[in-house]
Amino acid sequence: MQISSRFTIALHIFACVEYFKDKEKITSDFLSGSIRSNPVIIRNILSQLKKAGLINVVRGTGGIEILKDPSEITFYDVYKAVEAVKEEGLFHFHEEPNPACPVGKNIHRILDGKLSEIQEAMENKMKSYTLLDIEKGIKEIKD
Repeated sequence: MQISSRFTIALHIFACVEYFKDKEKITSDFLSGSIRSNPVIIRNILSQLKKAGLINVVRGTGGIEILKDPSEITFYDVYKAVEAVKEEGLFHFHEEPNPACPVGKNIHRILDGKLSEIQEAMENKMKSYTLLDIEKGIKEIKD
């Protein structure tokens, strides 16, 4: 299991917006230089963040505006905006365990609740961090 890099790229984008907001014109090309990722990937993530109502992107002239106070945007909000976690949850079970096997026929009963609890704990922890935490870290950066 691994959460894709879209989540950390999105957090990197917010960090850049905070750090460079009065210094640079923030475009997907500019962000791709900091993140070292293809500008198309950056644009796709920006689109997802915009669709989630977290940012506004000014096309052409460039610029990204965060639409809420940083203390109101949690890591979970960002995660939900950019990660494609299906309704069945973060953990994907292998298809059709063997019903003739005592383990195979009971594996869902054994694991489903535990895996749901693990996902819920992770998501609750993500809700405890906000973009304000990134902003505080950015203020500590020395050029």
